[in-house]
Amino acid sequence: MIYQRKIFSSLENHLSKKEVTVLTGMRRTGKTTLIKELMNISKEKQKLFFDLERLDYRKLFQQENYDTIVLALEQQGVDFSKKVLIVLDEIQLVPNLPSVIKYLYDHYDIKFIVTGSSSYYIKNKFQESMAGRKMIFEIYPLDFGEFLTFNGVPYKSLQDIKSLKNNLNEYERLKPYYELYIAYGGFPQVVIEKNAEDKKNVLQDIISSYINIDILQLSDIRKTEEIEKLMRLLASRIGSKLDISKLANTTRLSRPTVENYLYLLESSYLISTIPVYSMNPDKEIVKAKKVYFSDTGIAVSLTELSSGAIFENSVFNQLKHYGEINYYQMKNGNEIDFILDKKVAFEVKETPYKNDYTKMMRMAKNVEVNNGYVIARHFNNQDFESMVWGGMIR
Repeated sequence: MIYQRKIFSSLENHLSKKEVTVLTGMRRTGKTTLIKELMNISKEKQKLFFDLERLDYRKLFQQENYDTIVLALEQQGVDFSKKVLIVLDEIQLVPNLPSVIKYLYDHYDIKFIVTGSSSYYIKNKFQESMAGRKMIFEIYPLDFGEFLTFNGVPYKSLQDIKSLKNNLNEYERLKPYYELYIAYGGFPQVVIEKNAEDKKNVLQDIISSYINIDILQLSDIRKTEEIEKLMRLLASRIGSKLDISKLANTTRLSRPTVENYLYLLESSYLISTIPVYSMNPDKEIVKAKKVYFSDTGIAVSLTELSSGAIFENSVFNQLKHYGEINYYQMKNGNEIDFILDKKVAFEVKETPYKNDYTKMMRMAKNVEVNNGYVIARHFNNQDFESMVWGGMIR
């Protein structure tokens, strides 16, 4: 199944590069499976894999004298006069590991492949010490195309968002799969489960692991009930502008605490926030951002959501692979859901009408956006130009 991830070809191409290959993303998105497959296809004769959840491996890389690490590996038969492939899983568990990797990288012919569960760690602990020595690959839950492949369903991948077109036959063929994707998201383990109850159980386990393992490892937060409450509040506000003051009042936390929690949740890939699009960049900074979850299954597991909010979140997760996303709002409150790369407008409607497209494009002209689509979940015998079924974004 590993070749079903679209990012794998990029990872494979980077395998021959001296730079450290860094995979980062939420727990259970498939990082470990990816790096093990990279090991399998590597032509290096000396290959080492270290799961840093094991205490003995952690202890090995926590030694202050880095040459002692080399000596320990040499005693296991590693010849550092020749090239070595070293794979390290969950590097955030060893705080000093960036320094270790930098030293070994600079002094020996070692190709490193590493994973970390959070850009929070990568940016704060790994970025400066490994400047110019790494390439970061972000691993997300499956997109809809990958979801289809995991289910053994053939499809044609969308290469360019500008080639997006409607297809009623595809709607009829793939609608049941798209509804599953919207409801349960794209975590690989969730996708391969056949039973709805099993899917829900896996999602609850992912949430529990995220709160009780990732959050505790990545921060000084010990009151996990606070962060869980905030997560549920955010899930209920999908597609809405973040009001920090209201969140602080509801959670009874200080505004700085809420802001710190939001930064942590976004940096550890649970949520994404998108800014408003304005011809005046200063307004983009001032106006509130909108919030979406990186996986609809997680959001649905945290709170009850309207079907419209779930669909909008799903479309966001599909579009984010194609470029930078903003939203647009006029002074009278009218909005465009998404603007991609400041060039293409998208309005998300479960059941669209032609007037939805006309209204969107009238607003889009205010920011010099001339292309747009209405993304539909259901058809109501209205097959107008620039209306596209959401399952075509794959």
